[in-house]
Amino acid sequence: MASLKELKGRINSVKSTQKITKAKQMVAAAKLRKAQAAAEAARPYAERLSTVMGSVAGKIAGQDNAPLLLRGTGADQRHLLVVANSDKGLAGAFNSNIVRAALSKARELREQGKDVEFYLIGRKGRAPIRRAFPSNIGKMFDTTDVREPGFNEAERVATELMEMFEAGKFDVAHLFFSRFKSALAQIPTEQQIIPVPAPKVAAASDAAVEYEPDEEEILAELLPRYLKTQIFGALLENQASEQGASMTAMDNATRNAGELIKKLTIQYNRSRQAAITTELIEIIAGAEAL
Repeated sequence: MASLKELKGRINSVKSTQKITKAKQMVAAAKLRKAQAAAEAARPYAERLSTVMGSVAGKIAGQDNAPLLLRGTGADQRHLLVVANSDKGLAGAFNSNIVRAALSKARELREQGKDVEFYLIGRKGRAPIRRAFPSNIGKMFDTTDVREPGFNEAERVATELMEMFEAGKFDVAHLFFSRFKSALAQIPTEQQIIPVPAPKVAAASDAAVEYEPDEEEILAELLPRYLKTQIFGALLENQASEQGASMTAMDNATRNAGELIKKLTIQYNRSRQAAITTELIEIIAGAEAL
């Protein structure tokens, strides 16, 4: 049985941890409001851009003169998995859920005889992916130098991916991130970003539309912007999801610390009472002996 001094030390240690988790929870709650607003504000723009891009792409989808980002390489052998994680921990299962989805996709592609390579954004997803696929790590994009990844980082990632695609290093790229639903729910999401998925059916319209300049020139400008927007939106969704998961995890940790403090306090009081009782018995026995 632990001594009274040891129990007292454990209680004080858990109380200190509880203060840290409570402070972390409050910080995450404050950041969540800003991150959630940014993610929700970006969604309508991304959806509208996708609609416009789909309307134009539907005119030339499948044609030989379509931009490379739209028509693809014509092959489906080499797949690049772009996994967006955070650089910080203490966020519950936020990072592990994204990694689990990416690893599941990688194993599925390997079973189909496809070649798989990873492009890792953030530090937290690197270790488990390295353990599972040690020889399939292509490139890693470091975000430790920035406070919160934003459009500049999304633009750099998109530019590097387009350069790799044009150099023939992969045929299809999939993006993995966590879509924010609420502070309690974040949804691991997979999205094909290269080649840009063209609409299966062009939007119906009663009006004859002529483009100036032509569709190819418009898409040559629109497709890179669309790719950057999708990656930027994924980073925003990740930030909101991370703060929501962190707030929930720290709340659970604070509650668990409180329960542990109660149990240790009860154990401490029982041990203290037993020690007092033992001393009283010894005193009475000594007095009777005299």
